[in-house]
Amino acid sequence: MKAKLFDYIDRDNFIFNLSGLTKLVCFICMTFSVMFSYDIRYILLVMLLSLIFFKMSGLQFKQIKLMTIYVIIFLAMNFFLTYLFSPQYGIEIYGTNHELFRFSGRYTVTLEQLLYQVTKITKYASVAPMGMIFLLTTNPSEFAASLNRVGINYKGAYALSLTLRYFPDMIRDYQDIALAQQSRGLDLSKKEKLGVRVKNIMNICVPLIFSTLDRIELISNAMELRGFGKHKKRTWYVAKPLKKSDWFSMLFGAAVLAGSLALTIFVNGSRFWNPFI
Repeated sequence: MKAKLFDYIDRDNFIFNLSGLTKLVCFICMTFSVMFSYDIRYILLVMLLSLIFFKMSGLQFKQIKLMTIYVIIFLAMNFFLTYLFSPQYGIEIYGTNHELFRFSGRYTVTLEQLLYQVTKITKYASVAPMGMIFLLTTNPSEFAASLNRVGINYKGAYALSLTLRYFPDMIRDYQDIALAQQSRGLDLSKKEKLGVRVKNIMNICVPLIFSTLDRIELISNAMELRGFGKHKKRTWYVAKPLKKSDWFSMLFGAAVLAGSLALTIFVNGSRFWNPFI
């Protein structure tokens, strides 16, 4: 089956066969392990693991292309704004000053600032593959069933599953509206000025908002007609029991988090790895 943007398409491999709860636990553990530490050596290790898992999932680049572009834009903006507002923060953290060159005033380029900013960017980049894996390899209905099995109210679990289901629909609605507007002469290409392109994009977002509200009302009415929420419990058509692979994966995620805590507390003595001392 041909993969579409943000679509969940079932595949028979190790990552897809894991429970949605397992993938959520692993995602949370690996995210916290990266966000807690500023040791770029450990962060690069987690990034390597994330890329290996992404390769194992068998996802196609077409599914993540748009998300990857947004991540790259976010990382570039974060790198620039961090230096713009805190060009000396790396010196404050590491306590040394190895200046490479100076622009003007306090805007100098130091090894300390570069290490801090590269580490910060790497933290975000290492989490992105895990987020894509969780979003694109998790069956929303099975994920809701897994959450309900561990004690989360089925109404909340179902709301989360609807959120996961809505991403592909929202992207497709945006693309359909964009094509309709372009057929009426709306130009979104690089030929137009940035201000005009932003204005044209807003002309797409407004119909998208109304389309979203209509969809929410439609779903609410359908759930109400089916008596959703009438009983305290419900059964799940795609409920999946936890297997040995699920327990092993959650244990692995916990080990990654424990490694980050141990490195921070016992080895480095702080969240930051300081190679300048």
